[in-house]
Amino acid sequence: MPGISRKVALAAAASVALLATACTGQSGSDASDDASKDTTLNFWHAWSAPAEAKAVKSLVAGFEKSHPNIHVNVVGNMTDDKMNQALRTGGDKAPDVISSFTTNNVGKFCSSGALVDLNPFFEKSGVDPEKTFPKAMNEYTQFDGNRCSVPLLGDAYGLYYNKTAFEKAGIKTPPKTWSEFEADAKKLTISDGDSYKQLGFMPNYHGWETTSEHYLGQFSPTYFDSSGKSNLAKDPAFQAGFTLQKKLVGELGGYQRLEKYRSTLGDEWGPKHPFQTGQVAMQLDGEWRLGMALDAKPDFEIGVAPLPVPDDQADQYGKGYITGTIAGIAATSKKQNAAWELVKYMTTDTAAVVAFSNAIHNVPSTLAALKSPDLKYDPRFKTFLDIAANPNSTTSPASVNGGVYLTTIQNFGYEYESGKVKDLKAGLASTAKQIDTDIAQAK
Repeated sequence: MPGISRKVALAAAASVALLATACTGQSGSDASDDASKDTTLNFWHAWSAPAEAKAVKSLVAGFEKSHPNIHVNVVGNMTDDKMNQALRTGGDKAPDVISSFTTNNVGKFCSSGALVDLNPFFEKSGVDPEKTFPKAMNEYTQFDGNRCSVPLLGDAYGLYYNKTAFEKAGIKTPPKTWSEFEADAKKLTISDGDSYKQLGFMPNYHGWETTSEHYLGQFSPTYFDSSGKSNLAKDPAFQAGFTLQKKLVGELGGYQRLEKYRSTLGDEWGPKHPFQTGQVAMQLDGEWRLGMALDAKPDFEIGVAPLPVPDDQADQYGKGYITGTIAGIAATSKKQNAAWELVKYMTTDTAAVVAFSNAIHNVPSTLAALKSPDLKYDPRFKTFLDIAANPNSTTSPASVNGGVYLTTIQNFGYEYESGKVKDLKAGLASTAKQIDTDIAQAK
């Protein structure tokens, strides 16, 4: 995640209903343009920070150098709703290729036909996605067998910890299991009346990146069964995840006390982030936090490790939750073969992926790039490279109505952690029923 602009885009995308009407256009197998002819493509992306925009232009410049007959008009700072409108209407100024931060919308992109199925292009090019991309990234770029998108750098979630606070508390290594994490979080918590001098960890769902899917990712849940129905009430991983979070809330002071403390803390994207100020000793966060924390010049040493795993999955320590940026080809584009050349270069050319990763400090999105000696990073960043390459790492599956089911689960989490919902099993069953209803209506 390349900074503030991306987080804002994610929040905005979650609040709009996308692709309300189906798009029609050419499919990948019907693409008929000659990619060797002189042509111009429109590429829309969501990055907006100056350094990010510069990195995108450099990426495209590398493509144009290797494909001198294909010229690319680059349009940045495009949100999903703007892209979706253009994908529906088409036209000379509409994008041929798009890049979105919102992996939750892959199901909508694929099922609506807004983006073409890339499987025929991969087959024609002799590129095997299963051998090219990490497992979790491979999963979140397709829906119902339709690979309408491809990974373009990724985000991996891990654990940041205050090494100085760990030493003072007598903790020698970062926790590997949730039981170890619970014990460490309590040791690291220093009360100050009804508040805290230092909180071991902020467990509340309204915290910084402590969303239900990030917690649940460490439990490797199966969100939907083989018939597409919500598995929320059936897979014990969900009950275990919610139980763990609720237990942390209770052990670290209770919901009300934690919320009162949280209201006094700095925002997620500023220098006063509570981990960076030392007010919180452990933080669940993505790879981008390392650079932001170092820029804040904290008065302690920063440690980075994978997030803990359930005690009965100790052998899977090292996995994490994965998401990232996606790229795809517009179904309305009449230049799909040329567009594929751009998409293929940006997402599968090892040198291009590595250079882009180095420029915006996101996780590379191919297995080859993850191992490249040309990657430049702080040694601690390697934790996220390993998480991305770990076959046990997880993601949230695509759905026909995008990330609505994740929002429904998160809303249940708010009610459960605050005590509004007492019966976890009944709550999960009710939430699963709502998810099934929403998906049925979307279809």
